[in-house]
Amino acid sequence: MTLLITKYAVTAFVIVLVSELAKRSDRLGALISSLPFVTIMVMVWLHLEKQGTEKLASHAFYTFWYVIPTLPMFLLLPWLLHKGTGFWWALLWSALLTFVCFIATALVAKKFGVDLIP
Repeated sequence: MTLLITKYAVTAFVIVLVSELAKRSDRLGALISSLPFVTIMVMVWLHLEKQGTEKLASHAFYTFWYVIPTLPMFLLLPWLLHKGTGFWWALLWSALLTFVCFIATALVAKKFGVDLIP
């Protein structure tokens, strides 16, 4: 139970810290949020819970493949916002683009023997 509470506290702390830094500096906030903090935290939690190296390796492997389709969102979202699209619409269109890119990535990865759809 103590580990679960620690996981919640550390995870919440990182998110709040990054959002507060982003308010003060766009570049610093973006730099820190682009770092794979969540992935690193998950791998640390898995390691502390003795999940084994195969589970850790698998998590890192699939994280790589799941990051690829999210990248175009970070180009579309600011472009839409600069064009005057409201935040929620820009976020919706970016999420839809990510979904389409995920399907495309899954189809391509499948040709290489990587099954991304759970």
